[in-house]
This record gives sequence, structure tokens and C-alpha cells, in this order.
Amino acid sequence: MTAITTATAARTRTAATTTAATEATTATATRTVGALDVPGAVLHYQVQGTGPTLLISQSGEGDADRSTDLVARLTDSYRVITYDRRGLSRSRLDAPERGATLVEHADDVQRLLAALSDGPVLMLGCSLGAVIGLHVAVRHPGLIDTLVAHEPVAPRLLSDEERARHEGELTGLQDLYGREGLSAVLPEIARCLGIDPAGTDAEPNLTPQPMNARRIANFDRFIRHDFTAIVQDTLDTGALASTGTRIVPAIGRSTPDAVFDLRCAASLAELVGHEVREFPGGHNGNTSHPEAYAARLRQVLAETC
Repeated sequence: MTAITTATAARTRTAATTTAATEATTATATRTVGALDVPGAVLHYQVQGTGPTLLISQSGEGDADRSTDLVARLTDSYRVITYDRRGLSRSRLDAPERGATLVEHADDVQRLLAALSDGPVLMLGCSLGAVIGLHVAVRHPGLIDTLVAHEPVAPRLLSDEERARHEGELTGLQDLYGREGLSAVLPEIARCLGIDPAGTDAEPNLTPQPMNARRIANFDRFIRHDFTAIVQDTLDTGALASTGTRIVPAIGRSTPDAVFDLRCAASLAELVGHEVREFPGGHNGNTSHPEAYAARLRQVLAETC
């Protein structure tokens, strides 16, 4: 994580308006770090920068720190919110053994934005985060002005045959993880999503993201529970064209044509009537190419706002 010099911190507790939850915040000269009570969990979040509010919902095991290099290149123009999904890193659960549906993840976003913003926001959703954004657009009209949905892992966007195949693929990955562990399943997840496992296509001087105990635990939750949420998703795809949210499908420039997350973005484009926008890098271009990705995101948001 990029080092941030912390001045004297002030801790306050305020009631969240829509949930009667308690929000704890620590403010510094450059960012606010807080915790928000939501049903069944406490969400960790960070707010940095000034300007229009931009929420980043990260992919996979990614927490609020996963896109730190991208955030650093946006805070001069945007008030950027990042967070740990329930069950990841510092977001605590009342029942850690229980998974969460994508609807619950979307409602977490709604409560977070109700506490931290006072009007429609911009949102970048990556992979699983993009599917969460699609649910927010359907369930909470008017909350998101523009959603950039980068390679959503949403089999429901595909034909019945493709959907069944890829849901089976995700279930198979869970089985492999249960039998042989993380080292065996990570290369297969990369193959499924068209990710360069060697990470050779990347900008220089990225903030290290070591495979430490916290990240391993996040992968465990992602594979055991969020894969199930994807397979059991209830997204109303027919409602996406009439949400009032500008939904901008996006793909990575180096994502192979055959992988299902790219196909999901193409299907989403057909549903909402917007062309697919190409971004630097591949499935994880927001972390592998933060400089170029930030420039492209600024361009796309300026075109659609």
C-alpha cells in the first residue's frame, strides 16, 4: 500500500442516516478511513481526494487497498471511495461462516453511499465489482449516475448454453480448490478470466501486493463464497436498459476474445445499447496499468457524464 503520512487523527462516531448504524471515521490530511455498521457486518472504507464522488468496487479478493495505484492517479479530480467487501480484510462479519449474495453486496454499496454521499455518484466496477454495480443500478435507481462495468463476471448475461458451461466451470474451480488448494486453482482462475499469470504486461513501479495471510484469507472467501454467489445470481438482466444509470461496458485490451468475462461485457453492451470501451491491460488492467487506466477512465467518464 502507498505510504501516507498520518497527522493527528480525530475519531468521531455518527449515526448513518438510512440504517441507524454507527459509522466510525479517522480523518487525516489526505484521506478518511472509517467503519460502517450494516446488517450482519461492519464495512471498512476509505475516502480520498476531492471532486465528484467515484466509488471503486474491486474484483476478486481485492480490498480497499488493491487499487491503491489507480486511486493515487484519480484523487486530484475525484473524491474516491474504496472499501472491503463484507468478509474481506477489515470488514467484519457477525457470522463468518456464511456467504453473501450479490444482492447483499449491492445493498452494502447502497448503505455505504447513503452514509458517504449526498447525490448520484460515479462507479467503476471491476469483474465481481461490476456485477455488484449492475445490481445497484437495478435495485437502487438514481444512486449511480454512470457505471463503468469492466468485464463483469455475470454468466446470466450469456445464452443458456454458455451460462451453464461457465457456471459449471466456476463450480469446478471451487472443487479443485477444496481438493488441492490455492496454488493449484490460481492458474486455472487466471486461465478462465484471461489473466496473464506471470504479470509480464504491466507498468513499472507498482505497489507490491504480496500473497500474505490476509490476501490468502480473502482468496478463500472469494472462491468458497463469492463463486457460489455468481452461480446463484438473480440479476434481472432485462431491467438493465431502463435503470436510469449510464452503464458503460468495458474490456481490457489484452483480454483474449474467447474468455467469458469479455463475452459478458459484449452481451451487456447489446442489452444497454452502449458500445464496449477498451481499457489498457487485461482483466486486471486497473491494477497492472494504473497510469494508463486512470487516463482512459477520465476520458470515458467525461464522455458519458
